[in-house]
Amino acid sequence: MILIAIVTAIAGEFKITPFSGEVFRIGLGSSAFLLCLLLLKHLPFIYTGIVTGITVLLFRSIEEGIMTQGAVSLGWSMQNHLPAMLYYMAFAVGMSLMKQKLGKFHPLVLGLFLSLIDLLSNEIELLARSFIFDTPYKFSQQLVFITVTALVRSYFVVGIYSSVTIHQMRVLHSEQQKRMEQMLNTNSGLYGEVFYLRKSMETIEQLTAKSHNLYERVNGTGLKSYARTILEITQQIHEVKKDSQRILAGLLKLFDREFASDMRLAEIVEFAIKSNHGYSGMLGKHIQFTTDLRIDYDSDHYLPLLTVMNNLLSNSVEAIEDQGTIHVSAYERGAETILTVSDTGTGIAEFEKEMIFEPGFTTKFNQEGFAATGIGLSHVRDIVHSLSGDIHLRSDELSPQTTFVITLLTDTLKKGA
Repeated sequence: MILIAIVTAIAGEFKITPFSGEVFRIGLGSSAFLLCLLLLKHLPFIYTGIVTGITVLLFRSIEEGIMTQGAVSLGWSMQNHLPAMLYYMAFAVGMSLMKQKLGKFHPLVLGLFLSLIDLLSNEIELLARSFIFDTPYKFSQQLVFITVTALVRSYFVVGIYSSVTIHQMRVLHSEQQKRMEQMLNTNSGLYGEVFYLRKSMETIEQLTAKSHNLYERVNGTGLKSYARTILEITQQIHEVKKDSQRILAGLLKLFDREFASDMRLAEIVEFAIKSNHGYSGMLGKHIQFTTDLRIDYDSDHYLPLLTVMNNLLSNSVEAIEDQGTIHVSAYERGAETILTVSDTGTGIAEFEKEMIFEPGFTTKFNQEGFAATGIGLSHVRDIVHSLSGDIHLRSDELSPQTTFVITLLTDTLKKGA
């Protein structure tokens, strides 16, 4: 409140003359006070008006005494500027009456209400000046001038306030967009890990059953020591299963399903491209991403789709050495949706094409010789299969591009279908 009071008092010494001559001048003190109130709605308006009015009164009185070198007494100066103090107090009271609705008005309507408050506050100032100095009340004679001043001042401030508000909304939207992208990245990564873990748990379950059956058969032959060893192995496998279940439960709790119930197909592709464009930049590669999306619809299977697209695009980014092109297309063929991801990378050797979808297969090794830890094309295939779809590598000897083709039933993907 004190800061607003000081800013208002100083700003009041500056005036704008929009037209030639000195007749029409707009003091910036009122504009600064109004803008501060609009931007700081959490402050108590009435108390702020009282503090501001008193500060303006003291500031102008002391300034006048300094400028006239004591020729004007402090008492007379305070009496002279008392109406200005009443103006700010009246203005604050008017603002407090519509405080709860300030954010609900259209800027044009808000400007009219603020002009009315300014007009009434000016009338109170004129009444006070007429009473203190025993001069004729001339509000009717100055009505046009005061009204125009109120309108210009109010809409000037509303324009600045709207610009600041729009900027704040853009910043907020940008932050929300970043947060959504982070959550999508996290959730799509978690989806792949959860899918992989569930599949591993199914394998563990089968191993447990097979190990226990082997124990019963060996125990039936009288080989007790071997049977006991097998039983211990079975128990250890069962413990691994329980640990995996606890990990799975923890991962499922991390899913944030509140921020989006569905995404459009074009949004999924756009997000995957944006994410991998950043990835290519991090690797120091110059890659151009192009799209040809002939269909678009809402899908509540956005997480598996995003996981698949992210992995295929990241594979394409890693397959390109320095620069190249990655193309994504989406089109409809009968009752199916076809998604393709093509790249101009190093390609896949002929003897590897038959194995790329096999579990554990990878062509990526780090400098120490360890294999990559991504979910791999085998799990990408499994995710596609979980959606009743299919994925295959398109072989074309005439084209240098590597193309993966995903075929999915449109009715499976469409939300509400």
